[in-house]
Amino acid sequence: MSKPNSSETGRWPWSATWPLLVLTLVSVSNYLDRSLLGLALPAIKRELGSSDTVLGLVSGLAFILFYSLLGIPIAWAADRASRRNIIAAGLAVWSVMTACTGFIGGIWQLAVVRLLMGAGEACGTAPSNSIIADRFPPERRPLALALFGTASPLAFILFFPLAGWIAQAYGWRAMFIAMGLPGLLLALLLIFTVREPNRMTPPPARLPLARSLLTDLRALFSNRCFAWIFAGVTLMGANVWASGAWVPSFFVRVHHLSVSGVANIVGPTRGFIGLFGILIGGVLIDRLPRKRMAWRVGLPAIACLLAGPAEALFLLGNSHAAWLGGFALSSFFMLIHQAPIFAAVVNIVGERRRALATAVVLLGASLIGDAAGPTAVGILNDLLAPRFGDEAIRYSMLIVAATPVLAAFCFLRAATLYAAAAGTEAERSGATSGI
Repeated sequence: MSKPNSSETGRWPWSATWPLLVLTLVSVSNYLDRSLLGLALPAIKRELGSSDTVLGLVSGLAFILFYSLLGIPIAWAADRASRRNIIAAGLAVWSVMTACTGFIGGIWQLAVVRLLMGAGEACGTAPSNSIIADRFPPERRPLALALFGTASPLAFILFFPLAGWIAQAYGWRAMFIAMGLPGLLLALLLIFTVREPNRMTPPPARLPLARSLLTDLRALFSNRCFAWIFAGVTLMGANVWASGAWVPSFFVRVHHLSVSGVANIVGPTRGFIGLFGILIGGVLIDRLPRKRMAWRVGLPAIACLLAGPAEALFLLGNSHAAWLGGFALSSFFMLIHQAPIFAAVVNIVGERRRALATAVVLLGASLIGDAAGPTAVGILNDLLAPRFGDEAIRYSMLIVAATPVLAAFCFLRAATLYAAAAGTEAERSGATSGI
């Protein structure tokens, strides 16, 4: 598919709707499979007898090492080869590894499966964002990526309650098997119904991998807008991943809910309210006039700033109305930033660096954010447990409330630089329409 010309840039390219739908379904599988471990952690802790620190390392570090580190060379390859085939191969790998989690016999086997699952999932988001950027004009990318970003809440709405019911009725092992295997069928659907879009920019000069990566990474971080976005997304990664890993345990320990009860609260709340927040954010930013370009990053900054107090209310509220209201508000605000920030990233870098730029941002959110967030909460749980018992998780998870506030300041700084960075890239690419 060729890049739209200036007369088409304001229109929605309907031919791109089916690829967007399939890629969104792939992303649903991605988010669901990585989130299942958080739902199963209380049962795994009872069966395997591991400490919270070890479980935090397995749920965070083991997965994210391969997910983030392999994401960079995979994205480099995706900027030069078939992104569709890379996504399909990764989908098959992470689906098989999800199913294999149901057969683990010890904590080390769980760590190995999480490593391999991370390697598969590294093939998903960055190449998908690159394909979407090629199929949609700059003006429509925030909305297109917002629709793509609904994958996480859709996973919670459609499948998280089902996963919880399977775990409650048949055990956590059956849950992993049932949720993993359908991904193989989705990989076939992607291969046979989605075509790799054509690129307008010729391939970069053939250089050794290490030299080419260093050149591209230096170019990315010389862009100050990109650097501030990287910092903000890293902080939000700690928020999102720590929350995903420990919220189920929080409900079990503090509010004494069953696994199915946790799924029935987390699924609809994170799902429906998170979906609403993502779509509202995407539509608002899609409607911004060209002269308000900075608000494409400024609005996500405001959402992050509001997420912090909402998280604190959820964690410290004692009444049902207080903690449920805080959880609902945090679910609304916590993912608004993702679509416009990823759209901003692909708008301020060249066509042949889009997958790499997305992978680098995910590296910050994942290797730093995901490894640090769940692990820090797990360590604090063990340190505070002698004094607070099961209530310790209330205070250790205050990390989740602090990080979005810090991220907001990073995004506000990026907003002051966005118009100039996007305009420079448009001129470099010979674009005739505004970003």
